[in-house]
Amino acid sequence: MSEKIEIAVFGGGCFWCTEAVFGELGGVFSVMPGYAGGGTKNPMCAQVCSGTTGHAEVIKIEFNPGKISYDDLLAVFFAAHDPTTKNRQGGDVGTQYRSLILYADDSQRQKAKSFIEKLNASGKPVVTELMSLEKFYPAEKCHRQYFRNNASQSYCQLVINPKLEMVKEKFYKLIKKI
Repeated sequence: MSEKIEIAVFGGGCFWCTEAVFGELGGVFSVMPGYAGGGTKNPMCAQVCSGTTGHAEVIKIEFNPGKISYDDLLAVFFAAHDPTTKNRQGGDVGTQYRSLILYADDSQRQKAKSFIEKLNASGKPVVTELMSLEKFYPAEKCHRQYFRNNASQSYCQLVINPKLEMVKEKFYKLIKKI
């Protein structure tokens, strides 16, 4: 019997950060950085970073919903970035760093919408966009497994590592068991 696989696509700023965070979660088979939400076909990083493609840096997560729920992924997503800042995350500024959920089906759309409504009701003004997933373009190979391959670089130490530590502490029950 094979395991069921679903996908989730999130944009929470720099995909180096989100790839590292979601790669730590149990029930997640793979995390692929890429681009989505815009109109340019087969975009490259330089094009996306120019802000002219409409695409955002996103990650495509393949997960087993029997081991980790979409709601759990949403909880981690909203904790691992600031969904209240429009078109920026920290020092990363531009539409390519916007907070974005690209839903694969109506169930995901409803769950994401409900999660956002709860955050808004709690006084947190969320600017996260909801869009149907039309097309995902994988990022260039140099962007894949960036944290794992460059952990000693200052960006990884100063930006990614603190996010990882926060997620490991706050969501310790969801972290992969070694």
